[in-house]
Amino acid sequence: MSAEQLFSLCGLLALAGWILLIAAPRNARATAIAGTVIPGVLSCLYLLHLAFHAAGTRGGFSSLAAVAELFSNQWLLLAGWVHYLAFDLFVGAWETRDALGRGISRWILAPCLLLTFLFGPIGWLAYHLVRRRRARA
Repeated sequence: MSAEQLFSLCGLLALAGWILLIAAPRNARATAIAGTVIPGVLSCLYLLHLAFHAAGTRGGFSSLAAVAELFSNQWLLLAGWVHYLAFDLFVGAWETRDALGRGISRWILAPCLLLTFLFGPIGWLAYHLVRRRRARA
């Protein structure tokens, strides 16, 4: 399988998780799949990418230039993308569980999940603003 095909497959898998979180936040099976199973599969793929493609690769994490050099390897760039997909979905699942436990409406949660899906930390910040406001109400 090519890196491009795996990129598409991982993106579709993550998208399925986001759809489950937004469409069925109160369904325990759906949130378990979206928050544990899918991030687990993505994490395994991440591990495999590192195991098979990191050896002998130039670059690192000591500077921006080193990261750019590391990610010049398309397989490690894909690994970095899979890392984002797994962690953002994990965070979205946490937001969902936390919101349900606090009685936050799914209609208020949904935009936060969308922001987390598209922009990661911005969605997490948005959710925390909603959470904080809810605590004061």
